[in-house]
Amino acid sequence: MNRLKKNWMRAAALMAVMTVLLSGCTAFDACAYMQAILDVSYKNETEDYMELTGATEEEAKEIFQNNLDATMHEFNTAELSEELEKSYRALFEETVKQVKYTVGEAADAEDGGYTIDISVEPILLFDNTYDEFQKKAEEYAAEISNHVMSGEEMPSDDEIQNHIYQTYYDVLTKELDAGLAYGEAENITVHINRTEDGAYEIPEEDLRALDQAMISQEKLGQGSQEAVKNDKNSKNEITEKLE
Repeated sequence: MNRLKKNWMRAAALMAVMTVLLSGCTAFDACAYMQAILDVSYKNETEDYMELTGATEEEAKEIFQNNLDATMHEFNTAELSEELEKSYRALFEETVKQVKYTVGEAADAEDGGYTIDISVEPILLFDNTYDEFQKKAEEYAAEISNHVMSGEEMPSDDEIQNHIYQTYYDVLTKELDAGLAYGEAENITVHINRTEDGAYEIPEEDLRALDQAMISQEKLGQGSQEAVKNDKNSKNEITEKLE
């Protein structure tokens, strides 16, 4: 599941391209600008962004979809079933639309720029499902081992991989349907810099920090390593048990 962590970050970097659209504005409201970027990127709410930038509805909606495309990019190489890929995309869309953030007041910075503190309450979806997924993955490995010991054929790598991803999807969906839990609010300081040609932009590192704060990854790294290990090494582990 390491792909999840990498692609939330990658999706945040895509937001940086939106800043060039504001270079033609005669007046600049830093708070409205920040709110519009967050809303169009995470909520797929386009009205304010369109008003600020002059973008069409199609262009504005494309931002959210591009972020989802980036999130799903490496899933396209995982040889998952088409149905499971679509299920994950729908799950990520529903999850990201429920992120919680509050835009604070803007403060003047050097060179005509601004700083804004964004209060973020991180979604705990991946943290709260870590233990349950680990348990189910271990149960599946034991189940395969027992079947092979009984003379049944070892599942293929693709079958094992799809089963693991389906299991993780089911665990995540159960938690999502029960209602997302959130962690304590964290303040992220975002810099809005004014460029030499008069445009405003947010540094990519600020976008990345903001994006990472939206969904807690405290246990995700551990879960990613274990899931990949289960995915790649299931046959070796089962063989060792049989010996």
